[in-house]
Order: sequence, then C-alpha cells, then structure tokens
Amino acid sequence: MTTKCSGNVNSNANSNATGQATGQAVRQMKDTRRSWLWWFLAIVVASQVYFVRELVAAFALFAIAFVAIAFVVASLYMLQKSLELAVARLAALRQPVMNMARVTNLASAGNIASVSPENQKAA
Repeated sequence: MTTKCSGNVNSNANSNATGQATGQAVRQMKDTRRSWLWWFLAIVVASQVYFVRELVAAFALFAIAFVAIAFVVASLYMLQKSLELAVARLAALRQPVMNMARVTNLASAGNIASVSPENQKAA
C-alpha cells in the first residue's frame, strides 16, 4: 500500500507538474496573444496617424492651390477694373481736347482737313 500511495503521490505530482506546465503554456499563449493584440493596435494607431498626416497634407496642398487661383482671379478682376477706370478717364480727357480743337479750329491753317461734327462725335 505504501507503494501504491507513493505512486499516487508521484502521479499527483506528475499531474500537478503537467497542470502547471499546461497553465504556463496557457499563460504563455495568452501573453503571446496579448502581445499580438498590442502590436495590432499599435499598427492601427500608426496607420491612422499616417492617414491623418496624408489628409492634412492633401488639405494643405488644396488650400494653397485655392489661394493661388483666388489670387489670380482677384488680380484679373482688379486689372479689368483699373483698365475700365483708365479708359473712362481717357474718354473724359479726350472730350475737352476735342472741345478745344473745335474752338481753335486748326483746320483754318490749311494743313489739316476740316473735321465734320459727326466725325468729332465718333472720336
């Protein structure tokens, strides 16, 4: 009976050792899974940061392009308005000159042909 009992103790010790080994293997497997989970989460976060950086960079490029186009449009608009003002002022300046030419009537000197009132209005 002693042998049987010692056999049982050995058997229990073996099963405890096997149980402990199995427990360690399970813990090892859980730790491995946990490390894989952390690596996966780190990759997801890193990819999100990368995508956010890419989106911010694309937004910056589109903003710069929009500002450039807006600058060109505003410049063309201001150029057109300034040319319109210049033409209006030139037209205003030419009318008094035409009135002065009509008053002095340089055609009487004989070197310039006479200008009819219709042609003066066209100018």
